Amino acid sequence: MSKQEPKIIAWIGNTFFRTGMDALGYKTVHIPIRGQQVFTWQDILEKTGSKPFAVVYADRSIAPPLAGVENYPCLTIFHCIDTHIHSWYPFYAQGFDICLVSLKDHLDRFTPRLQKSRLLWFPPIVMDYHVPSEAPKEWDLLFVGNVSAELTPERKIFLDKVAEHVPGLHITKGDFSKLFPRAKVVLNIAERGDLNFRVFEALACGACLLTPKIENGFFDLFEDGVHLLTYEPNNVEDLLKKYNLLMADEELRERLARQGNELIESSHRIIHRAQTLHNVIEEMDVEAAIKNRLAAAPELRRNFLKSLYLHWAEEVGIPEFQKIYLEAAKN
Repeated sequence: MSKQEPKIIAWIGNTFFRTGMDALGYKTVHIPIRGQQVFTWQDILEKTGSKPFAVVYADRSIAPPLAGVENYPCLTIFHCIDTHIHSWYPFYAQGFDICLVSLKDHLDRFTPRLQKSRLLWFPPIVMDYHVPSEAPKEWDLLFVGNVSAELTPERKIFLDKVAEHVPGLHITKGDFSKLFPRAKVVLNIAERGDLNFRVFEALACGACLLTPKIENGFFDLFEDGVHLLTYEPNNVEDLLKKYNLLMADEELRERLARQGNELIESSHRIIHRAQTLHNVIEEMDVEAAIKNRLAAAPELRRNFLKSLYLHWAEEVGIPEFQKIYLEAAKN
């Protein structure tokens, strides 16, 4: 690709592994989403300046931001994170050529049309940042995230119980890359059993991680007692047992932190995810995929997308966007 003009990708929403695609020779044009926005194909052409090779929607957990995506005359890719929150994502995904799904156990929800070769498990991504190797350890046990009786009641109840037994528990919000390296043990919570970003972020920071046992491919990637230590979900007694084990053995903490970090550096940085998508693109017949989707667009709209467009036309409450959704439903 380096000897040719770079293929342009209109990258909409979160950045995630965008810079990795640039490193592989593509040219990404980032189109940020602020609040709720809805883009048509004409909007994308105006923002990129020419017809892109591909459009990527990187999940922002909002109403569908690409209207009429089933009709886009280029490769289309949905990087899907919040399937545990939005049950309509699998229907929306049918209008795309490639779908990258963060939660492995949810892949079966996306299968009506998407071929297995273009429906990929795509674990969370660690952004490229560098952490001081010798950060002083200020806290015994650290949790970074929202803790609120109103917004995260189960999390607050659980952490309140842990705090009764761990005086050194520190709960805060902020830049994890500046916080995680300063803890002897980083605590993760996954209320919905999701393989969340905090797992990857903590290990990328060189932290010793104590995290619940979950599904969604967790044990396909990590080995308990090698890269991190796990506890039974919502089980304070088991958490305390594992925490006390870690606090009594500094060598174990350091070994887990080192081995967990080595795994991230070898397999879970931006460039690794970008390479995965690039390989899929290289192995598929892009023009045939686009042609087949365009031919199937009326059926895709009828079976999967029309009801979504009509729902959000009613739900979104912004006249400009309502009009766009209604047009997409009729087209």
